[in-house]
Amino acid sequence: MPEKRTIKKAQELKRKGKSPSTQAGEFVREVIHHIREGKHGAKNAKQAIAIGLSEARRAGVNIPDTPGKKTSSSKTGKKHIVKKKTSSNRSKTAKMRLKKYSKNAVSHKALSRHAKSIK
Repeated sequence: MPEKRTIKKAQELKRKGKSPSTQAGEFVREVIHHIREGKHGAKNAKQAIAIGLSEARRAGVNIPDTPGKKTSSSKTGKKHIVKKKTSSNRSKTAKMRLKKYSKNAVSHKALSRHAKSIK
């Protein structure tokens, strides 16, 4: 769940007319900060960015999905698929696994390497 100040900042950027990617950047920045603090974990920079974009989409930022990538809902023609609630044991285990990952995934060097690979 994103922090209130992150949502506020994204809404402020939206009012100023900034692009959705700029708004989503606030959520990505928050996730990176959480990983560096040890509140969360990620295998690599790409996963950290994906988590931030996912949070941004849930918060209402209008980010298009990856072009050319088909999701399960687009294959079936359904817009919303109702999921069963994840069991508490599975949820807890997933969180523990994420916390065990190294903080090197979002180091300045790793983020720089990821940014250079995109261009």
